[in-house]
Amino acid sequence: MESTSVDAQKKIIIHGHISATPEKFADLFGGKVSSTIDEDCDVALFVVNPSAGIDQPTVELWRSYDELLTPRAVLVTVLDGLELDFDDAVLLAIRLFDQLVTPFLVLHGESGTPIGTISLTDLKTFDYSTNPPTIGDADQELREMVEDFREEYLEQIAEMGEGGFASGILFPAIPINTVNGLGVDIAHAFIAELPSRS
Repeated sequence: MESTSVDAQKKIIIHGHISATPEKFADLFGGKVSSTIDEDCDVALFVVNPSAGIDQPTVELWRSYDELLTPRAVLVTVLDGLELDFDDAVLLAIRLFDQLVTPFLVLHGESGTPIGTISLTDLKTFDYSTNPPTIGDADQELREMVEDFREEYLEQIAEMGEGGFASGILFPAIPINTVNGLGVDIAHAFIAELPSRS
């Protein structure tokens, strides 16, 4: 996991409705919560609570960054007891924001609790119920379950190119659980792709 000191070299702006607790994400990534566009930021992180949806001011902020080609990511809170889940939030964000990519999908435990992720790049699994997370290889059944998602993701990456995120034309949707750390390392890794401020 990248340290927040690496992130601190970048100007990170957090947008999102209060229901998504943007302040928590500002603390997590060394960013600043804002209700206005910041033309000078290195990355804008939009946090979404699937149960609350996406409000119109947040949609307008997203669109304000379009001409600037500002790198943007959507961080979706995946917590126990949410009525809606990561997939629902991604579909809503695609409708209201832009086409998104999902480099990782959420894995749930037997009780339905979100405990891990699977990478659609290499089919590695990450179990966040252990500390540090346990990394493994997806079994055949899981590989078959995610195959369609993986094909779509790899096609999007091929079309946009490897540097699409840093160029502000590829927008990842990342599941995040601030309680067990699920997905926090993924967001840090995307932020680390951006050039540091001199």
